Parts: sequence; C-alpha cells; structure tokens
Amino acid sequence: MDSMTHWRIDGCRSCNNPDLTPVISLGEMPLANSLPAAQDIEKTEDVYPLDISFCSNCALVQITETVSPEVLFSEYLYFSSYSDTVLSNAKDISRRMMAVRNLGENNLVVEIGSNDGYLLRNYAEAGVPVLGIEPASNVAVVAREEYGIPTFTEFFTEEFAGKLRAEGKRADVIHANNVLAHVPQQNEFVRGIGNLLSDEGVAVIEVPYLRDLVEKCEFDTIYHEHLCYFSVTALNNLFARNGLEIVDVERIPIHGGTLRLFVSNHGVSTASGAVQAILTDESEIGMDRYSYYEGFAQRIEALKTSLRKTLIDLNSQGKTIAGYGAAAKGAVLLNYFELGSAEISYVVDRNPAKQSRFMPGVQIPISSPARLLGQKPDYLLLLAWNFADEIIRQQAEFAKTGGKFIIPVPEVKII
Repeated sequence: MDSMTHWRIDGCRSCNNPDLTPVISLGEMPLANSLPAAQDIEKTEDVYPLDISFCSNCALVQITETVSPEVLFSEYLYFSSYSDTVLSNAKDISRRMMAVRNLGENNLVVEIGSNDGYLLRNYAEAGVPVLGIEPASNVAVVAREEYGIPTFTEFFTEEFAGKLRAEGKRADVIHANNVLAHVPQQNEFVRGIGNLLSDEGVAVIEVPYLRDLVEKCEFDTIYHEHLCYFSVTALNNLFARNGLEIVDVERIPIHGGTLRLFVSNHGVSTASGAVQAILTDESEIGMDRYSYYEGFAQRIEALKTSLRKTLIDLNSQGKTIAGYGAAAKGAVLLNYFELGSAEISYVVDRNPAKQSRFMPGVQIPISSPARLLGQKPDYLLLLAWNFADEIIRQQAEFAKTGGKFIIPVPEVKII
C-alpha cells in the first residue's frame, strides 16, 4: 500500500500531545465500508491497523492510524435516507431549530457531511435556504438531482469556510451529524465552523458518546472512518481552544448513544446548566483518566466468546443464520470476532448500492431483505443493532414465521 494512503499520527489529534497511552488494538482491519463487488472478490483487500489510544492532556480517545479521506469518502455506500430512524431524528431536530431560531427565507442552514440531503430537505420544504457540503460525489449527486438540495462536493475545511464567507455566506444554523469523528484536522475543522457561523449562529453537532461506547461495549463503533471518540470533556477542550463554546448538550439514544451539542462562537450566549452537569459527571466517573478505559479489552473478548459460542451452538443444531445490516459496525464485529460464511449464510440490507456485494474481509454475500421470506433462516443476527427496533418492526413477517433475532451488543440476546 502507498504510504500516502495512510499514516500514523505522532501526537494527539486535538492538542498535539505526543505521549498517548494505548487502550485497545483491534489488529489489522479492512475498511468497514469498502464492500467488494463480485468481480473484486479474488483480489487481496487492503487492511490497516486499528489501534485506540488515550490522551491524558485533553482526554481525547482516538485511533492512531489515519487512512486518507480520499480513500474513505470519495465514493461512499452509506445513504442516510435508508434508515427511518435517521430520517425521524433529522426531521425532529430540523423542526425544532426552525421553531426556536425562527428561521425563514432570509436565513441559511448548512450541513457538513450532508449525505443525500436527508436532513436539509426538511428545511428546504419549509422555504429555508440550505447548502450541503458532502465529499462523496456519488452521494452528493443524489442530493442535488433527486432532492434538489444545492450541494458542494467538497471536504469541509477552514479554507473552504473562508471561501464561502468571502462569497457572503454565513450560516444561522450549521448541522454536523456524525462527521466530527471523521476529521483528521480537528482544530482546523472547528475553526472553520466558527468562521462560517453568523454572529448569532449555532452549530448543532452530533457525535457517538464515548461513555456509551465503553459502558455498553460498543466496540464495533471503532473503525477507520471514526478517528476520534468523544467525551464532553474532550470536546470542551477542543472547542475552547478554537474560540467556540458548548452552550447546551443533550444525550439522545440514536446510534447506541449520541451527544447532541449546541455550539456558538465564544460569548454569544450563556451555557446551560446541562453542560457543567455532564462535565462534572464525567470527572466523577473518571472519563478524563486512563483508568476508566482499563478492562474494556477484556469485556470485548468476553463478548466475542459469548457470541461465537451462541452461533456455533445454533449451527451445530442445524439452525440457519443470516445477518441484517451491511453496516460498518457489522464489518468490524464479523472480522474481529472471526465470523464468516460458516456461521452466517448471508447478510441483507435495504440499500440497493450494497446488494450483490460482499462484507469486507469475511466475504459474506449481501442480498435484499426479500431473500429472508424466500429462504426463511431460523435466526437473524442484527449487525446494525443500533437500529434493532426499526429492523424488528420491518421484519414482522419474518418473526411471524417463527424467525428469531440475535442482538449482539452490549450482550448477546435472542428475542
């Protein structure tokens, strides 16, 4: 592999502290969203180290290898609109921001990592001007052509924010859902947000919450796209360093546990009591200290033993098992737990762009969910367990025929 496609960091992604403490290694992994097509199945897949470390200076947890964003995102197979849960979350926050901020035709809402326009179309339908910024060209074209969302095919940077500002564009609301963790240049990105915000503007930023990841053993949230894993403590340090301020924070259940942050330029508004409350809570449980992360690796190994035993026991009884959700987290779980086609016959996914491809590394074929009713496996392993309620509702017919669901995280459960 070309060294320009990946490189090891020499200091913390947030504060540049060179002394990082290892937390866990998941070994060499294929890219979780690179689903090989049939014609590529014989080719050797690239793998990259997946190691997690903790910064004792600013409390950021991070992977120590960076895979080039051009490799990860220039073409992307994740489309937000295929998840009802994601669409509902987007609609709720859009309506709320329109009401609270009294947004109308004279305002501008920008989304960084706008995907297929899943969120911005809520504003556009209400007559609020919008602008998407999405680096994956195949996804951005869907936003433009199918939903009419003006979308730049660009990586968001401080320089690009300055260019938009020079053109007279200032955002009253900036959304960045599950994108901050993807960014190699954390400080530059955050400064870009501050530069693009209007004087009274607010950024609404959603990131997976590190506390949920650790305490619920959500190790499969760790993959090469996710460079950083955030506590509010680490985020507070990052934003303050770059002239921004967290003015409110909420914990929401989506994706197994998410932080929703409301961020403004420093001094624009007074922080709510929720910010200090969660910072105090994190300090009390030790999220700003390495000791909090000790034992995480052992719990992952225990989960691996439990799930492998469950699946192998079912296989030995002649039961058939399929997987649901060709998600990145599913790829991590299958590879790290060493589960292949011997244990899981196939995986299904609603996204047509993923169908007829294969899960990376383990090379399990991906099909349409319609296959479940034709072949009727006995069990369905929910690889996209963060959407378990949605999947179980969608698969009511499968359950009616006697099919059962296996939820792998935070502990193995059959329902």
